Amino acid sequence: MTTGIFKEPVKGRVRLRVTNLEGDGQADSENHGGIYKAVYAYPIEHYEFWKRELARDDFPFGQFGENFTVRGMLEHTTHIGDVFRVGGALVQVTQPRAPCFKLGLRMGLPEFPKRFLASGHVGFYLRVLQEGEVGAGDTIDRISIGEGGLTVWEVNHLRFFDSGNLERAREILRVRALPPRWRSVFEERLIRAGIPVEASERQAAEEDDPSAKGAPPSP
Repeated sequence: MTTGIFKEPVKGRVRLRVTNLEGDGQADSENHGGIYKAVYAYPIEHYEFWKRELARDDFPFGQFGENFTVRGMLEHTTHIGDVFRVGGALVQVTQPRAPCFKLGLRMGLPEFPKRFLASGHVGFYLRVLQEGEVGAGDTIDRISIGEGGLTVWEVNHLRFFDSGNLERAREILRVRALPPRWRSVFEERLIRAGIPVEASERQAAEEDDPSAKGAPPSP
């Protein structure tokens, strides 16, 4: 099997580009990578949680397939649309991670993706608004909070565990930073319930899509 989930720590500075970190890659470009998944960040605080849960301590940095192992950026306090400065780059939170079977392969536990999702300790993806060099030890400064104040944890919970909360699903559609694939999930949920999706909400998403412009948007 070909996969890019096996990551290793990198010394020195690395160029962060619109689609990925220089030297990194995604084996399945259909489901991984792209402008909305250029970088995967995972909180180091969760390492201790999994060590206890799995009774293991063999977790090097990058164990969960992340590009950035971060501190102090938990799902309950990080919002969809938050913009951060890291090194010479500018990034924006786009979506929680929805794990696939390859995470189970990495962990040596086929059932692990379900446990990972249920825990809420899923981390999040970032898109690159401004390219630049980054490196281990860089401070990550929040420049702005995403519109709507919807946390990574809440959006993940609404998608996978609270499908009946249509009012909140409607609010999520107003968050322009949410990627098209996640947006379509909530749109379809509302349509099936007979709730029309406002054209203005779709228009806002299209205007915010950098792929339509061929360049990253201004923050």
